[in-house]
Amino acid sequence: MAAAMFLLASVALFLSWVVVKTAYSLWWKPRQYAETFKRQGIHGYPYKFFVGNSREAAIMQEKALAKPMAFSHELVSRIDPFFKESADKYGRISLAWFGKAPQLILTDAELVKEVLVNKSGHFSKPHQSAVRKMLASGIVTLEGEQWAVQRRRLNPVFHLEKLKGMLPSFSSCCSELVERWGKSISPQGSCELDVWKEFQNLTGDVISRTAFGTNADEGRQIFQMHKELAELVLRSLTKMYIPGFRFLPTKDNKRQKEIYRKIISLLNDIVEKREKEMQLGIAENDDLLGILLESNRNHQENGNKGMTREDVIDECRLFYVAGQETTSLLLTWTMVLLSMHPNWQIRAREEVLQICGKCFPSFDSLSHLKTVSTILNEVLRLYPPVVSTARRTSNTVKLGDFTVPEGVRLVLPLLLIHHDHKLWGDDAEEFNPERFSEGIANASKNQLAFFPFSWGPRICIGQTFALIEAKMALAMILQRFSFELSPTYVHAPHSIITLQPQYGAQIILHSI
Repeated sequence: MAAAMFLLASVALFLSWVVVKTAYSLWWKPRQYAETFKRQGIHGYPYKFFVGNSREAAIMQEKALAKPMAFSHELVSRIDPFFKESADKYGRISLAWFGKAPQLILTDAELVKEVLVNKSGHFSKPHQSAVRKMLASGIVTLEGEQWAVQRRRLNPVFHLEKLKGMLPSFSSCCSELVERWGKSISPQGSCELDVWKEFQNLTGDVISRTAFGTNADEGRQIFQMHKELAELVLRSLTKMYIPGFRFLPTKDNKRQKEIYRKIISLLNDIVEKREKEMQLGIAENDDLLGILLESNRNHQENGNKGMTREDVIDECRLFYVAGQETTSLLLTWTMVLLSMHPNWQIRAREEVLQICGKCFPSFDSLSHLKTVSTILNEVLRLYPPVVSTARRTSNTVKLGDFTVPEGVRLVLPLLLIHHDHKLWGDDAEEFNPERFSEGIANASKNQLAFFPFSWGPRICIGQTFALIEAKMALAMILQRFSFELSPTYVHAPHSIITLQPQYGAQIILHSI
């Protein structure tokens, strides 16, 4: 009897503890956060028990994407309707709720700069879900000293002199692309292509060659598998989140794990083979993998801890995800916008022919393509591959005149800032590459109004790689073709991790 009473009391005590903890987490703590921000003049959406503002955001997004948009560049209401309404209603710093977690939406460029520069060291990247980690990990998931050490190891990989040595691989891949396009031209002198798919294959091929050199065929195999894995991951991210669902043996979950294991196995074989070649002194270390392994060995010889095989594989996978997706979308939107604005297409072509003629562009000639550079920057402003990024406070921290408690998510809506009339002028929604003619620093009223590759110490390490590749591809296309939008093209940008053309990017090419 006594034992039963003790058991009942224990169960009652445990249930009481669960109720108190749940009430604290889902009711009392959000109220504390809301009061803290209210006292500082920060306002926003009221907290809704457990779900936060997720439902409002989902309804707004669904309504915005219900139909294609006109041939304009006013993307914000379609891509980020919730963030836009929040900024319009509550100001340049506003409060919303991601479930029970508070998030501050920052559209003030000075506050964004403070977060990204991160002098205090108290702004960290949000925790990455297991599903996203399956797609990419490596340096993007590291923090603090771990990140700093890994960044130092990776810096030699993307050094400008190393990138110059990769230019033949860039031009070879681009040459194969334009030759294939040329063969597709009909006797009437034109053809229609979905350039998004074309550029995905191009940038995958570039990464395969520049990352793995003599193992490029295996690299292409990895690219195809990564492409399928990305589609499966994106599909899972668009579904309603159910805790533990990823562990269920569904068809998609099983296929994700199968592809992931194959990718890891193939990369492991490539890395192991290269390490053996380096030990024998017969390795050609002029590709990304070779430079990475050489940098790692130098760190070890200087008494520092080196990367494990798993670390190297993670960085190789990141090459694909970051390098392939960013550049393919930049090129896709560039061709769409130059089709919408043929006067700029003509100006870009005239510059390319004047500087490069019909020859393969050299590194020196690419650096002189000023009009092409302004066009790429304007495309990145209007159609950035990633439309927002986020940080998380790891401690209570000062942000401008505000005090932000630990555990608050800080949303940096890059797209809103890139389209802000107060920063870019009345023509903020218009395609005007001329605004970058005096450089990025003079293009807007605040230097940090433009950050397509992030900013501060965590600025994308592959930025120069991506821009050289994009310049090379665009220059070689302009040398051979003029282009226009197909009547089948539907202008419907949408964002699932990256800003993509929802129905493809159908372009009609003409030989010149």
